[in-house]
Amino acid sequence: MAHRTENLPRIIQGGMGVAISDWHLARAVASRGQLGVVSGTGLAPMLIARLVRGDPGSHVRRALHAFPCRDTARWILDRYPASGAVHPIQPRAPLWTPDPPRELEALTAAAAFVEVWLAREGHGGPVGINLLEKIQMPLMATLYGAMLAGVDVVIVGAGIPSQVPAVLDAFSRHLPARYRLDVHGPGDGPDLAIGFDPERVFPGVPARVGPLRRPRFLPIVASVVLAKAMLKRTPGGVQGFVVEGPVAGGHNAPPRGPLTLDERGEPVYGPRDRVDPAAMVKLGLPFWLAGGQDTAESLQEALDAGAAGIQVGTAFAFCEESGMDPRIRRQVLEAVRSGAVRVRTDPVASPTGFPFKVVEVPCTLSEPDVHAARRRVCDVGMLRQAHRLPDGRIVWRCPAEPVEAFVAKGGRQEEAVSAVCLCNALAATAGSPQVRANGAIEPAIVTSGDGLPRLLRFLQEGRTTYTVQDVLDSILAPATRKRSGTTRPLVSPEARSR
Repeated sequence: MAHRTENLPRIIQGGMGVAISDWHLARAVASRGQLGVVSGTGLAPMLIARLVRGDPGSHVRRALHAFPCRDTARWILDRYPASGAVHPIQPRAPLWTPDPPRELEALTAAAAFVEVWLAREGHGGPVGINLLEKIQMPLMATLYGAMLAGVDVVIVGAGIPSQVPAVLDAFSRHLPARYRLDVHGPGDGPDLAIGFDPERVFPGVPARVGPLRRPRFLPIVASVVLAKAMLKRTPGGVQGFVVEGPVAGGHNAPPRGPLTLDERGEPVYGPRDRVDPAAMVKLGLPFWLAGGQDTAESLQEALDAGAAGIQVGTAFAFCEESGMDPRIRRQVLEAVRSGAVRVRTDPVASPTGFPFKVVEVPCTLSEPDVHAARRRVCDVGMLRQAHRLPDGRIVWRCPAEPVEAFVAKGGRQEEAVSAVCLCNALAATAGSPQVRANGAIEPAIVTSGDGLPRLLRFLQEGRTTYTVQDVLDSILAPATRKRSGTTRPLVSPEARSR
C-alpha cells in the first residue's frame, strides 16, 4: 500500500543536541516551507540560562507574555533575573523524580512553550519538537507545553516510544496522563510511573484555551521490526517514521547482534543494520530517511525508493542559524576546510549505553585529558535511570556521575570511567556552559554525523560559514527542477488555525 505524499515536507531538520536545534534554526527552516524542529532536550535549564544571561532581544520574555498561565510566567521571571556577570553561575532546577514539584513541571512546560512559540512566530510553516524516550520524566511536561504552543509534529527516538500516542491523545483534551518508567536491575517490585495533570499544574488554563490540536507523531526507528512493533502497539497513533541509519549524528542504535569493534574501537555495522525502503513502503505510512542524507542526489534516491523525503541534521547543525557556540562552530568548520576533521563512533561515552558520535575538537571532552581533568558532578540529571537493587529498593543513577556514587548504587566501575556528562557538555556546546563556584567552566562535546566532511561544499571560494538557505538550495533546487513540483506544507493553514 503506497502512502500519499502531498502536504508532506521533503526535508525534516534534525532535532539536535541541547539547543543546537533551537528556535532560531527551526524558524529559519520552517519559514522556508520545510519541517523545522526544536530539540526538546534540556529546555528548562536552557530557559534559565537565557534569562540569567539577560535574555538578549527579550525573546523569552516575549514568548512568556503569550503563555496562557500568567502566574507561571511571572514566577519564572521573578525567580531567574539577569545576573549581569559575563559568565554567570546558573541556578539549577530541582532534579526530576516520579513525584516532581509542581513548579518543576510548570517550568518545563513553559520552557517547551517558549521554544515552540518562538519557532512558529511570524510564518505559517510547520514546526516539530524532537524528544529522547530515554529522558522519560520531563517528557510529558515538555509535550504539554509544546502542544499549548501549537506544535505540529512530535518526533521521538532513543528508545521505543510506544506510550507517546496515548499521551498526545490525552493532552489534546487536557486530560491527565501517566508514563511508565523503565526500571533496570535484578530486583522485583511494582511498576514505576510518573503522572502529569494539566489542570493541577495550570489551574483554569485547560478551560480557557479549549481543546488542543493533536500533533502528528513520527517515531525514529532503526529497523522495520521496530516500525511494525510501533504500529501494532499503537494502532492509529503513528503518522509516519523517521528511519535513521548508523551514520547519523548523536546517538545511534547499537549494531544488531553481538557488539564487534574495529581497529579504531568503533562499533561495526553490517547489512542487518540497513533498513530496506521497500519494506517501509509496505507499511503504508510516510517515512523519511535519516543519516548521511544531505544532498540533492540522496533526496532523489529517497523519493525514488518511496520515501516522503529525508531528515537532515549535520548540515544544519553547523550553519549560522544553529544554536551552536559560534567559536566551536568556526573551529569545526576550519577543520573541515583543512581536511583535518574526524568523527568517531564512541561505544562507551554516552551514559545511555547507545553508541555516540563525537567530533574530535581540541579542548573539548573528545580529548582524554580534558575528560580526566573534569570534576564529575551530576546536577542536571536528565539521563539518570531507575535501578532496582536485589533488596527491592530503587536508586537513581547515571554512569557519568561521580564514580564512587555510581558504584555505591550497584553500578560497575568500568561502566562509569569513560562516561561523559552529556547534560553539562551539550549545554556548553550551545554556548551555555555551567560555571562552578571555583570558576571552572564546564567543557563542551561536539557530535555530528559521518557526513561532516561534506560541508566543504559550502565553504568554497574563501567562505568560512553558510546558512540554512544554502543547505536548502543545495538539496532542493535540483530535485525541484527534475520533478517540476513544489514542496507543500505538512499542516494546512486551516489546521494551524484550529
